[in-house]
Amino acid sequence: MVDNSSADEVRMPEPPAPPLEAPSAPLEAPSASEPLVVRTDADAKDGLSKCPACGATQISLNIATGMLRCGYCRHEWQTANAMQSLGLDGDIGLLRGVTVGSGSADIVPSTDEVVTLKCTACGAEVVIDTANSLQARCHWCRNTLSMNEQLPNGAVPDMVLPFSLTKDEAVKRIAEFVGKRKFFAHPRFRSEFNPENVLGVYLPYMVVDVNASAVFRGQGEHQTRSYTVKSGDDEERRYDADLYDVRREFDLHVDDLTVESSAERRDQSMSRNTNNIINSIMPFDVDKSVRYDANYLAGFTSERRDTNVADLAETVTAQTRDIARYKTLETISFYDRGVRWDEERLDVHGQRWVSAYLPVWLYSYYEQKGGGRGLLHYVAVNGRTGETMGSVPLHHGKLLAVSAAVEVVGVILFLIFMLLGR
Repeated sequence: MVDNSSADEVRMPEPPAPPLEAPSAPLEAPSASEPLVVRTDADAKDGLSKCPACGATQISLNIATGMLRCGYCRHEWQTANAMQSLGLDGDIGLLRGVTVGSGSADIVPSTDEVVTLKCTACGAEVVIDTANSLQARCHWCRNTLSMNEQLPNGAVPDMVLPFSLTKDEAVKRIAEFVGKRKFFAHPRFRSEFNPENVLGVYLPYMVVDVNASAVFRGQGEHQTRSYTVKSGDDEERRYDADLYDVRREFDLHVDDLTVESSAERRDQSMSRNTNNIINSIMPFDVDKSVRYDANYLAGFTSERRDTNVADLAETVTAQTRDIARYKTLETISFYDRGVRWDEERLDVHGQRWVSAYLPVWLYSYYEQKGGGRGLLHYVAVNGRTGETMGSVPLHHGKLLAVSAAVEVVGVILFLIFMLLGR
């Protein structure tokens, strides 16, 4: 028997958006082997970032509203939505080749990390170390200068998703998370734990759209009956099933796939850290990201992207293939004895890569182990949704004692039931 049915086109959830005009960001024409580049910093200017109402430079994020607020006149405003204003949310089905935001371009290792800006308020020269910060105060007039134009060092992304969860809320969630696990926590950790030490961090990610098509071929079994066969004193359960050739073909549009672009955060070695915790607080509502403005980073720390599109391409392809496999499960319920795929093919027609800073409240604790070894534990809170996950150092002696006690109680109960059953 042959089943050649095709699944409908599959799209990842995508929020509705108003009709867009042509993207304002200019495009850089690619060569035959290079991606199409969307200039996401085309109108960005370094130097004074002024309040549009009074001209002051004391600007920071008001987490309660998600808007930038002037520290003097209290005026609030918001940078334009990144996806819409830059035309980066177009029809995924039309993607061909590779399109990247200019903040996602390959990092040039020789780029100077120290940039000198001229203060337009007093004329002084101010140095910004882009490895640690993208803002600095003028040492003469105290105005704030910002680095907004993109350097080929991964420090300035295409867009930023502002925090919407306050530090107090993050502290409360971390305290609750650890409180539920304190019984088995190491005594030193319990004595040193202080959730007030949580830091707001903008972590670098790549947000990727993928236009692909998938083909799966294999064999599936559908059970027609089951029955019992006796052989002496033994019984054997047998099944009859029809065997089908199964084929699935469908288009796959993956919207806003989010992957880490920091090599340190991508290090998933459980012997050194608990970085995998950060993946468990996804997803982020990246469609709410705004065009990059250094003022959103005021009061927070940030990590710089240090991987290129080529470094992450294999991860994106693997995750896209996993999504395709998952979507086939919705179409093969008829084959109650299972399907064995003999061929799996994923054809990627187009991709769109955008670099982003995403908000995370992060509490870290370094556990010193024997032999000079150590393990870095994290408790992470999604700076948008409040989703919390983490790792705490365990008191292994207490854990073993409790396990042994439970085992002893189980053995005693088993013996009691055995005696009562006689």
